[in-house]
Amino acid sequence: MRRLVHNLLLALTGAGLLHAALFTDLYLRYVKAGLRLPLIVSGAVLLLLGLAAAASREGPRGAVGHGHDHTGAPRVAWLLFLPALSLLCHAPPALGAYTAARAGDKPVAAQRGFGPLPATSPLPLTLTDFTKRVQQDRGLAVAGRTVRLTGFVTPAGHGGWYLTRIVFSCCAADSRTVRVRMYGRPAPPADTWLAVTGTWHPGGTLGTRTAQAALDVGDARPIAPPVNAYTDDLPLTPS
Repeated sequence: MRRLVHNLLLALTGAGLLHAALFTDLYLRYVKAGLRLPLIVSGAVLLLLGLAAAASREGPRGAVGHGHDHTGAPRVAWLLFLPALSLLCHAPPALGAYTAARAGDKPVAAQRGFGPLPATSPLPLTLTDFTKRVQQDRGLAVAGRTVRLTGFVTPAGHGGWYLTRIVFSCCAADSRTVRVRMYGRPAPPADTWLAVTGTWHPGGTLGTRTAQAALDVGDARPIAPPVNAYTDDLPLTPS
């Protein structure tokens, strides 16, 4: 029995990884795009190990007597099949407003020196770049500029809301949250992806850490979620 459990778990886990990374974009819910190839290799290795073990007379760690495995597997071991099957049949939902609302605020990385901004209006910026300009750019380049940001809605309580991005450094376990407070519009439904245009909402001293990363919303349009939602890329073109 234990031999059967081991073999099936290896094969199902391998098949699940291959399904998520080779045939769909579901792997982007777990790891960054650059880890796709290692996931495919890992899935193939696990699947081959499971099949090879099933074809083997003894199998992995199976105690064999007269050609039969007499080692019983505890019933709880069957619960291990649930995460393996989920990779094939039911992918977990993407990280979103629920996760972001419970994430602590972390300062963006310090940047030395800022180049001039293009004259484009509205000016496309990532949430990270906007926050850096607001809190670190002593040249005050965003003062009075209309910018365009994209992200998903995270409720902030009392009717307020943030435009948010969750960014993977490697995988979901080390994700960080970047968010900009929105003013002037009622909160849309949580997890709605938007392209928002507006100007910096005064709060604190612009160009210093006291400045709030916030926007007075002029326009907010729904957009389709990006395929790879766990980056802080330049804004998408509104649909």
